[in-house]
Amino acid sequence: MNIYLVRSSHNLWAWQNERGETEGRKARPTCVVVAVRGANDGLTHLALLAITTQPPQADRIALEVSAIECRRAGLGDLKQCWVIVDEYNYDIAERSWYIEPDKKTLGRFSKTFMMKIATAFGSARNSGRRVSHLD
Repeated sequence: MNIYLVRSSHNLWAWQNERGETEGRKARPTCVVVAVRGANDGLTHLALLAITTQPPQADRIALEVSAIECRRAGLGDLKQCWVIVDEYNYDIAERSWYIEPDKKTLGRFSKTFMMKIATAFGSARNSGRRVSHLD
């Protein structure tokens, strides 16, 4: 699975996970920010960022998606959206119950915008929230 891709996935928010929920309530666009093949297991480890139409709360870290990036990502019908970078879903592509390999990709962000996302994610990752789909 390639980075830059935007796919539909059942993103599980950290607050839902803390309540004991095991999968996201609805399918939403997600951005594949990291896709790394493990040296030991040969599996594809993923970090997936949610894309939301809800403005982020003041204590959250998010990047607003421009109109042109929305079109590139296949999100043309959304008027305003944000990529949440301080919370991510962790999954393994080959073992995932949530990622369907034959499911159509919505689109992809430009390399320039993905670099902004990756930089913001890298800064926020250690203090952010990780929700594992493997638990």
